[in-house]
Amino acid sequence: MIAVPHELDGAYDPSPARWVREQVELYESSGGTRGTTLWDTGLPVVIVTMRGARSGRIRKIPLMRVEHGGRYAAVASKAGFPRHPVWYFNLKANPRVDLQDGPERRGMIARELDGEERARWWGRAVVAYPPYADYQKNTARVIPVFVLEPEHLPGT
Repeated sequence: MIAVPHELDGAYDPSPARWVREQVELYESSGGTRGTTLWDTGLPVVIVTMRGARSGRIRKIPLMRVEHGGRYAAVASKAGFPRHPVWYFNLKANPRVDLQDGPERRGMIARELDGEERARWWGRAVVAYPPYADYQKNTARVIPVFVLEPEHLPGT
């Protein structure tokens, strides 16, 4: 099976959050060689490009790098706030995304997890970024977890 990289086309709306805009810009402008960690933690991030649920415009966000077997988790933690991050609704409405992990870009499909599969990926996410455990303790909502899986060429 061969992953198919693709570019989501359309107008890009940079995030209103300055740190998100700056991280995405540094990551992309360096070809994935700079801006690859979250602030000064040294913990790796990936850039996920998606289509906005309401606007249809292109959105880009850095997410913690939680990878296993060529698949990635997207944890909608919003640091334990009571509401899901806006990008959660983007993935629900438009699951086709681009993921950049360092210099590599690939087309992926997002799928929200539940049950045992969610528990497995949640465990991987907490290992990659331990604050997720505290975020879950500080909110009444169950923090959603998506798996981003490679798109494949037809017939492969």
